[in-house]
Amino acid sequence: MERADLTLWLQERTALSILDDEVIDAIAPQLQPQAQAADSVLGQPDSPPPGLYILESGQIEPVTPGPRAVSLLPGSTLYLEDLLLEQSIQQPWKCLSDCQLWFLPRDAFRELLQQYPNLIRSFSQELVQTVRQLSSRLDFEQVRQEVLRPYLVTKARRGIIGRSRYGTRLRNQVRDAFEQYQSVMIFGEPGLEKDNLAALMHYGSDLRREPMIKIDCARIQESGAELFGRSGGKPGLIEALGNGTLVFNNVQELPDSLYPALGQLLEHHTYRPVGQADDAQPLTSPARLVLITEQPLPQLDDRVDSRIRVPPLRVRKADMGDMVKYFATLTCRARGIPRPSLTPEALRKLQAYDFPNNVRELESLVSRAISQMPPGADAITEEIIWPSQSKKKQFRFNLLNAYPQFRHFLRSPWWPDRINYGFTLAVFAGVVAILWLGPQDRQHNFALNFFWAWWWPLILLTFPFVGRLWCAVCPFMIYGEVTQKLSLWLVPRQLKGWPRQAADRWGGWFLFGLFALILLWEELWDLQDTAYLSACLLLLITAGAMIFSAIFERRFWCRYLCPIGGMNGLFAKLSMTELRAQQGTCSAECTTYQ
Repeated sequence: MERADLTLWLQERTALSILDDEVIDAIAPQLQPQAQAADSVLGQPDSPPPGLYILESGQIEPVTPGPRAVSLLPGSTLYLEDLLLEQSIQQPWKCLSDCQLWFLPRDAFRELLQQYPNLIRSFSQELVQTVRQLSSRLDFEQVRQEVLRPYLVTKARRGIIGRSRYGTRLRNQVRDAFEQYQSVMIFGEPGLEKDNLAALMHYGSDLRREPMIKIDCARIQESGAELFGRSGGKPGLIEALGNGTLVFNNVQELPDSLYPALGQLLEHHTYRPVGQADDAQPLTSPARLVLITEQPLPQLDDRVDSRIRVPPLRVRKADMGDMVKYFATLTCRARGIPRPSLTPEALRKLQAYDFPNNVRELESLVSRAISQMPPGADAITEEIIWPSQSKKKQFRFNLLNAYPQFRHFLRSPWWPDRINYGFTLAVFAGVVAILWLGPQDRQHNFALNFFWAWWWPLILLTFPFVGRLWCAVCPFMIYGEVTQKLSLWLVPRQLKGWPRQAADRWGGWFLFGLFALILLWEELWDLQDTAYLSACLLLLITAGAMIFSAIFERRFWCRYLCPIGGMNGLFAKLSMTELRAQQGTCSAECTTYQ
């Protein structure tokens, strides 16, 4: 750069522009061009500055950047204040890229100070102006901290616990929300820690160094002065917050008069302080807005960028074990005791409870259970963690909890596959053969006698106790499944889906007609006293199961057309025993109804 160009550049682009032309003309010839490689450091901390640096091109930042540190622009001066005040370097600078600088040695700078006294006066005025600006900024920062302090949220209490599909989806929604700088509405039932989700969004985003405040909408003044501030008066929370996150908790309790102002803030990021003239320019807020509510808000739904519905705990029963372990760890760590385990019976008891207050209630329940554990106990049992029961569930008796061996049997390969394919399949074939080939009267054919005198009355008598348990080991169904598997093996194809509408409309009439025909057959041809006719009845029902199993997927015959199954389904409503899924567990873990 030529000397004239350098002088012009110093006058227009640097902090030396406040000096007289005579001084700049004296400084320009003494500046030395200097190239610095990336990652090189200019000066050492606690040592005198080597001289004055002026950045011509490149990027420079402090060696230890603070939360608001920025890179310097071309024309910036380095160590000017340190040279004027004859101090050691407090904050050295390093080059982020290859840089071109102009360098004035320390001795040459001192000679210029002695030669041009006006130089000190000019820089002193600049320093005074800078101090005033810093003082004004400090005063505003003190006022700002005073305004924000009662509302600050310093951290998120915990992450999202659980591995169910509901927990995974919620975790993904929160991650997407903090990756996108958008307004969010979080809604769900009480006790779901929705404010903690807002903290996760803030402290997982690029705004983590900015403040986050949470205000209770039920306590906001009708005028909104606390939120929007007053024109010419004390700044409101929005102005004091700046580029942070503002959480409106329980926004459904916001005064009705403030909904239009909140809608304008959501849609346009502008607001008006209380008392501002209507023709005045509204103020702009760069803050991210998060709305927390326990009910949908139609007047605001269209003005937020995204919505997150937090699922209640009763549909996240698969996550309850992980939550109990987490809360137990927190409680035991605070008390300095080892964490107890949770028995399977206690977990199932918790999963059978609906938890109207959701996560908050579960945390209190775990803390209370640990407090009530007897000395030396190492497990939380069902008796310790027993939650309150509704009247509907108060008189229920869980056989699976009372008899663990029974539970083990029902979950073993024996029930029902080994019983069906290892016993029922062969026994049914033997019974039909004896009915067809053996004696034809009940006095001499034990299979016919067993069928009408024992099996049929036994099914009717067991309905109040075990319901339609027979359908689990029904031979008609077993032969239908065998036919289905063999037909798919011989002719690979896609089985047809259920014609549900037609079956719902005509299936009941089909069952009625088929059962009426069986009754007529029984009365007109002495069915119960003729062995081969009884065998024909069993074979006809089996044939129906086999034919429809070869056409439709799963057990279409059993669901809609089987006369024995239809009767079982009707009378099973009288049963005192039920097989019921734990509410929420299946919906949290399974993806289909079946």
